[in-house]
Amino acid sequence: MTATTTLDRVFQLTGSCNNYPWGKKGKESLAAQLCAKTDKNFQIQDDEFYSEMWFGDYPDFPAKKFDTGEPLKEILEKNKETLLGKKVIENLDGQLPYLPKILSIAKALPLQIHPNKELATKLHKKDPENFTDPNHKPEIAVALSKFEVFAGWKPLSHIVPLFQLPFLRQFVPAGTTDTWTDATLREITRSLLKTEEGTVQYIAQSLLKTPKEDLGPKNDYIPDLIPRLQDQYGSKDPGTLVALLCMNFMVLQPGDSIYIPADGIHAYLSGDIVECMARSNNVLNAGFCPPADRNSYDLFAETLTFQGHTAADMLLPSKKYEKSKEGRTVVYKPPMSEFDMLKADLGAGESDEIAPSDGPGVLIVTSGEGTMLAEGKTFDLKEGSIFFVAPDTTVVWKTAKGMQVHMAVV
Repeated sequence: MTATTTLDRVFQLTGSCNNYPWGKKGKESLAAQLCAKTDKNFQIQDDEFYSEMWFGDYPDFPAKKFDTGEPLKEILEKNKETLLGKKVIENLDGQLPYLPKILSIAKALPLQIHPNKELATKLHKKDPENFTDPNHKPEIAVALSKFEVFAGWKPLSHIVPLFQLPFLRQFVPAGTTDTWTDATLREITRSLLKTEEGTVQYIAQSLLKTPKEDLGPKNDYIPDLIPRLQDQYGSKDPGTLVALLCMNFMVLQPGDSIYIPADGIHAYLSGDIVECMARSNNVLNAGFCPPADRNSYDLFAETLTFQGHTAADMLLPSKKYEKSKEGRTVVYKPPMSEFDMLKADLGAGESDEIAPSDGPGVLIVTSGEGTMLAEGKTFDLKEGSIFFVAPDTTVVWKTAKGMQVHMAVV
């Protein structure tokens, strides 16, 4: 072991950016801006898309130690007891159990679900190149700006009237009564995804011609979004129909958060977010992407879960964090064991002390500047700073001008 890996229980990281075409361009991308503030080798190109900055240990886009460039994963593997702790070693596979990211979204991400552990294990065994791990991937998204998203299912009472419109009745399974079930919705989703391209165009045009009052008061936004989605992915993409007819369209404000369970249908549409998920990169896509990037529609439909049936079901409200001494830090607690997400909002001259956790933490400064006292050392924090914090470590954040910190903890 080197002195670096044995002595440093708190250390600075750099993240890694990627370039999916749904990301924002150049300096408009918050992910790129934050990445550039700490990685001196990262130069923002005005004509390049910058979609995500990852700052976990997943190999696709790994975080690295700021001063040495050593990958975080290698550091953790050499010092598991000190840097991951007993809880993670015994209960969470002995590796960083979460993957934090910053996303900067200019247009819709693919209509997608992340398979549960059972299916992920099967897919990884069958096709390890495309399904790179056997883990599930429930996730949360905390808005840093206005954030538009399709997430979960509308109440059936909002969906059924739409499919009573003459041009949509063809998708209702034969023998369906007035009382729909989630099984009905599964088959309608399957049928919409398999719709011929010409019919997708016809349905969209018919929706545009339908008076808003005939769509119902909860669906009057549909005609406004059709041109926008078609401009992004063309008029033949079936994801447009599934998202608009069946899913909740939500507009969140900074600090709002949603939770997407494993197998939960979603498509982020626009905005800047902090995203954190169980340590996985598995995904099934069915729309808002080229046909070659879509997975089997039948597999997608069979995998769907129906846990969320209102927009409110998808929200993950923040709560007071019991380990915050000054009460300036809140916690988002998803119903999963891998992580919680903290958010500290400190005004000018304010501070907060966070009591130790029994697992590792990774934090990012999303705005402002200040300092962090930990392990008897004072670390300078500025917008974009990323730090790893070992288990059983107290941290104190202070700021003269104001600072916001997001931190994933076990």
